[in-house]
Amino acid sequence: MKFEVNDSVAILDDNLSGVITKIEGSEITVATANGFELAFQANELVKINDSQLMTRSLFSSKSLESVLSEKETKKRQNPPKVSSKERTQPAMEVDLHIHQLVQNFRGMQNHEMLNLQIETAKRRLEFAIKNRIQRIVFIHGVGEGVLKLELEYLFKRYEGIKFYDANYQKYGQGATEIYIFQSKTS
Repeated sequence: MKFEVNDSVAILDDNLSGVITKIEGSEITVATANGFELAFQANELVKINDSQLMTRSLFSSKSLESVLSEKETKKRQNPPKVSSKERTQPAMEVDLHIHQLVQNFRGMQNHEMLNLQIETAKRRLEFAIKNRIQRIVFIHGVGEGVLKLELEYLFKRYEGIKFYDANYQKYGQGATEIYIFQSKTS
């Protein structure tokens, strides 16, 4: 339906009507009888000539009162329930085992592998902070504990995060979970 400035319109799914005062792209501004200017999309509006025509054309087989009462009695659908276990699951996992990071690690020195793992952890942590991901688990394995110590040293350099051993049942002793505190701004 094509709308123009000064068209009388009714707002679908609301008990409002008014006159179009401005059209900017897909946004249509309507001045209500109470003097408020509200913005709507075209699919939220119906052009009307007079209130009787609107009632006859939209509710020809039912009275306006029956339609309104039917609308008020509809039950709101509840969102699907999410268990507390699912809510506490980390949003992001990063496996730092060297075979997960490179296809062939033969010929790499131990310090080269460690540097690659630390750089990967740093990039993924900064990605999580930038994208406001609150929890991240770094899977480092048990081994001799060198990678875990280096990760802890890395994590201590960041403000606004805390780290601790990840869920033992899921990861064993070979993972560290990071919790990133979200600031109210930004």
